Amino acid sequence: MGACLSIAGPLPQQRALFFPDRAMPCRQALKGQPCRRKHCTYEHDASRSSLMQLLAVIGDATTTLDVCVFTITCNELADAIIAAAKRKVRVRVITDDIQATSQGSDVSELARTPGVTLRTDHQKEAHMHHKFALVDGTTLVNGSFNWTRAAVLTNYENVAITSGAPGLIGEYTREFERLWRAGSDSKIRP
Repeated sequence: MGACLSIAGPLPQQRALFFPDRAMPCRQALKGQPCRRKHCTYEHDASRSSLMQLLAVIGDATTTLDVCVFTITCNELADAIIAAAKRKVRVRVITDDIQATSQGSDVSELARTPGVTLRTDHQKEAHMHHKFALVDGTTLVNGSFNWTRAAVLTNYENVAITSGAPGLIGEYTREFERLWRAGSDSKIRP
């Protein structure tokens, strides 16, 4: 008979989210309140909304939130980052210097937010094109998903959420720290 395989520690927890969503989330639903609109066309059911599930992961941050993305134009995601900072979570964002000032970018709003530290790549030879976040150093969010409204509603995108995989999460943490050290403090005007 074969030998028994021993695995040290708990198995990683993983789940996948797929976009596009059929609608943006209802603001009342995001607040956990009942919607009062009779014919609301926004999403109320988190089980049918990948964005609502992603927002819940960001909302679970208690100590740190490190975001490394090409651009942020989805107001709901920017609001979740701001809410984390207001909860005294240490928030660091790395984004592409050119996209940070593009039309519709929420980066200037983040730059105005106390508790959000922002850096950009400022490199001509390469764009910051990563799409990942680390929540409390224990949960990794990554995939093809750009943090944009178009990605939520019109693109086929994916997000993998992984917890309990210290080796993989450690690799992403090292990459974030490398880019953080190489980045420039944002010159984005609030």
